[in-house]
Amino acid sequence: MPRKRRRISAFVKILLALTVACGLLVGAGIYVMRSIKPLDLSPPPPEDGCRLVTEEDTDTLELEQAANAATVAGVAFAMDLPQHAVVISYATVWQESKFYNIEYGDRDSLGLFQQRPSMEWGSPEEIIDPVYASTKFYEELVQVEGYLDLPVHEAAQSVQRSADGFAYDQHEPRSRTMAAAFTGTEGAALTCWFPEEEAGPTDLDAAVEEMRRVFGVGPEELGTVQRQTGDLGWAMAQWAVAHASVYGITSVTYLDRQWTADSGEDGWQTVETVSEEIVLR
Repeated sequence: MPRKRRRISAFVKILLALTVACGLLVGAGIYVMRSIKPLDLSPPPPEDGCRLVTEEDTDTLELEQAANAATVAGVAFAMDLPQHAVVISYATVWQESKFYNIEYGDRDSLGLFQQRPSMEWGSPEEIIDPVYASTKFYEELVQVEGYLDLPVHEAAQSVQRSADGFAYDQHEPRSRTMAAAFTGTEGAALTCWFPEEEAGPTDLDAAVEEMRRVFGVGPEELGTVQRQTGDLGWAMAQWAVAHASVYGITSVTYLDRQWTADSGEDGWQTVETVSEEIVLR
């Protein structure tokens, strides 16, 4: 009988020891868990992109999208069209290509507006040029009687004649925000950022020449040209920002504001010297 009591006593001791050990391990685990900071599951900021901020809204675009949007608006300046024409064109491009200059589409459709060579919009090489494609769209748009008074989707459909013309309607609010920014009526509304290694070689002459092709005038003519589309100076300055990675532009200065490639997402900064011209570096 005594042996049995001893065996029971030993078993109890072992059980108590295990209980104490488990308690220590659990306590240590809780301490470690409390010491570890919560994981940050938010996505890292994009390495490149563009942001536009207006009184109505804030939007983000990829570099290619912003560059094409700036060009579509610039052609409206060249043709001296009202800002509402830009809204209609933007709603169209959102539906057709999302501002990517794609070389494919339904049947033989191409480019930003998905125009078809077989429907006499031009050759494939012409249609894939955003300046040409935008010009052709606006030329057709102004032929639509009372297009400024039509709902955006109806005006767009009158030009495009797509299978579902009402689809353009969903893009109107975003298109209005973008049009206000890219036509310059909101001032320094657009900023873009990108890694230095993604920028092309610096060619400011080519940038100015392309700006002249898009807007119909060069930045040196700002003081002599008026357009109903919006603020020509800010539209040109922001076109340069949107195309900075293409032409290796490191800074754009206009009036008392300056954008630099180094400023990243911080955007335009105020400078002391006021420049009536757009200065590229």
